[in-house]
Amino acid sequence: MAKRDYYDVLGVQKNATKSDMKKAFRRLAQQYHPDVNKDQGAEDKFKEVAEAYEVLSDDEKRAAYDRFGHAGVSGAGGPGFQDFDFGNVADIFEEFFGAGFGRKRRRGGPRRGADLRYDLSISFEDAFSGGEHEIEIRRSEICTHCTGSGAEPGTKTTRCEHCNGSGEVRRVQQSILGSFVNVTTCPICNGNGEVIPTPCHECNGRKQVQKTRRLKVRVPPGVDNDTQIRLTGEGEPGLAGGPPGNLYVVLHVKRHEFFQRQGNDVLIDLEINVSQAALGDEIMIPIPDGSETTLHIPPGTQSGKVIRLSNMGMPRLQRNGRGDLLVVVQVAIPQKLTEAQRRLFQELAPTLGQKAVIPQPEKGGFFTQLKDALGL
Repeated sequence: MAKRDYYDVLGVQKNATKSDMKKAFRRLAQQYHPDVNKDQGAEDKFKEVAEAYEVLSDDEKRAAYDRFGHAGVSGAGGPGFQDFDFGNVADIFEEFFGAGFGRKRRRGGPRRGADLRYDLSISFEDAFSGGEHEIEIRRSEICTHCTGSGAEPGTKTTRCEHCNGSGEVRRVQQSILGSFVNVTTCPICNGNGEVIPTPCHECNGRKQVQKTRRLKVRVPPGVDNDTQIRLTGEGEPGLAGGPPGNLYVVLHVKRHEFFQRQGNDVLIDLEINVSQAALGDEIMIPIPDGSETTLHIPPGTQSGKVIRLSNMGMPRLQRNGRGDLLVVVQVAIPQKLTEAQRRLFQELAPTLGQKAVIPQPEKGGFFTQLKDALGL
């Protein structure tokens, strides 16, 4: 079933402010929260509302959604909502109605580990060809000495007396909707339901230790700035048996000496002299794959002319084919002439005419030609 538009879910316009969305979420959350609404499907509607608010209240996610729709905030390109569960919903709801409100899972139960981010700088050539890169990250891992129990081997944890092992402290709270049970994390055991009389000397009872890991990242051909590569399960470890988070590698492509990228197309400036422009020429130029090709300069080429070489640009990410190479020709006018050159130009000048001509609009200038070449 296709997802509904997030703006429609919250009932706001696309130009809505954060304040507008916050009010809309509060109203819908009160209407559909399972503790209030026992109708069938209320919980699903509540999750839908929370998911929409989580995206639209985040500036980066909202920008990606406005540009690409649901594909911009889910799937292989970034952290979507494949791991979205009622726990996430309750976390958002707590922002408005207090910690622990309506939370159905035990805080000491399994929890997914946090996601991590790593920024990787690659060359233009790496972006074109792809390849494998080794990265080094610092992250938490389960302590091997205590196998994640937090207690020194040979000792045991004991049940927390403050929360009676539940990991939660409950109290009744009055609100505009009536009486609710407000659930907060036990301050003694931090929601674990257990205390550690003899902490592990390796992790000091934290159950995790910091370690450096080396990982290999496969970069596909055609990536660009801010492309994200997800390494599933390489984030922070989960708690109480929960699954680990993911590692998101964000790519940054270095500027090339003379190639400039425009989507999948690549632009290169080529400077020729007046003789080559007038008479035409055959010139060897570099192309993004590291080789060279012959460029035909037609006679009478004007400065600013854009010559398109099809299928010589960047590979299309996870698709077949490549973009185009756009050669922007610039005619270099000599600033200093030898006596022989000056004499030749003086002989040529009368044959060209002395009258200055203003180009007709339909002929266009450099920017018009570049727009036409780019299909803009």
